[in-house]
Amino acid sequence: MGAELTDLAVNVRTGTPPEWLRERIAESLGTLAAYPDGRAARRAVAARHGLPEERVLLTAGAAEAFVLLARALPVRRAVVVHPQFTEPEAALRDAGHAVERVVLTPEEGFRLDPRAVPGDADLVVVGNPTNPTSVLHPAGVLARLARPGRILVVDEAFMDAVPVERESLASRTDLPGLVVLRSLTKTWGLAGLRVGYVLAAPDTVALLERAQPLWPVSSPALVAAEACSAPRAMAEAALAAHVTAADRAHLLARLAEFPELTVQGPAAGPFVLVRLPGAAAVRSRLRGLGFAVRRGDTFPGLGPDYLRLAVRDRATSDRFATALRTALDDLSGRSAATDGPDTPRAARGTSGPAAGSGNDLTEAQETR
Repeated sequence: MGAELTDLAVNVRTGTPPEWLRERIAESLGTLAAYPDGRAARRAVAARHGLPEERVLLTAGAAEAFVLLARALPVRRAVVVHPQFTEPEAALRDAGHAVERVVLTPEEGFRLDPRAVPGDADLVVVGNPTNPTSVLHPAGVLARLARPGRILVVDEAFMDAVPVERESLASRTDLPGLVVLRSLTKTWGLAGLRVGYVLAAPDTVALLERAQPLWPVSSPALVAAEACSAPRAMAEAALAAHVTAADRAHLLARLAEFPELTVQGPAAGPFVLVRLPGAAAVRSRLRGLGFAVRRGDTFPGLGPDYLRLAVRDRATSDRFATALRTALDDLSGRSAATDGPDTPRAARGTSGPAAGSGNDLTEAQETR
């Protein structure tokens, strides 16, 4: 984004990575002559979740994990729950798998009924909290999807932004076929470093590890994984999650001032999904007013009237609310100027793509 834009399109926590983490990563540069050694990072991640080390696989971001799952697992019937991050489906299709969609609806609050997933699906992918809807599915609901002979992939890339990580399945070892993915991108601002991890049964971890190239995670990324799993980092992330929740409440209060807009919720992530007629025009006008927001129609199940807004501090949300009011007033005035009382009804109706269009996986993906 240009320097003149306030970026509400990318949902990475602002002010990251923190200085102490930058210093730890910088210190690791003196070790670059040696091949990466992931043992310390693996131990730290395992301890952070109370798991044995053999249940942890470090990856070059959670996006690599999606590719490994798609290439290494003998999948017969893959199901992806949408709307959600589009990379899991793209990775499965690239690996030659047919993919079925279970599309959640706004009428149901984008909440999942496990009965909607075909019983014979042997791979099910769901996000929690889900990007872009910000819905946090109850752990008990997701646990009902687990069964012998099925791999249940739960993308928890945003779970550390949820206070006390409620509804997380990361530490569960009693659910057959459970695979939990985590990323350090969003909370710690490390998209460029590429580091994430898989939590799964040891045989699944071994299968995925065999599909990885040698030394897939760099030494600086391994240092970051170890540092972000330490008690100090855990405390900082926990505080940041509470701050985000408070900032989100303020943003929602400001959005409630706009009767033209519907907030999809309740939201639990560091972003909110809104539905707004003429969203494409509003998005364009907001850009002219200095704010970038994320279009929603590239997510399967969403149409052109959806926007995703990253949660920021209260002052930023106040400035955004002012810009949104200006954008809506400007567009309303433009419509009134062009649609006189004698304009035929058909000419006054909004046009544009039909609901649900624009969902092909063609836009550059958000990196995990």
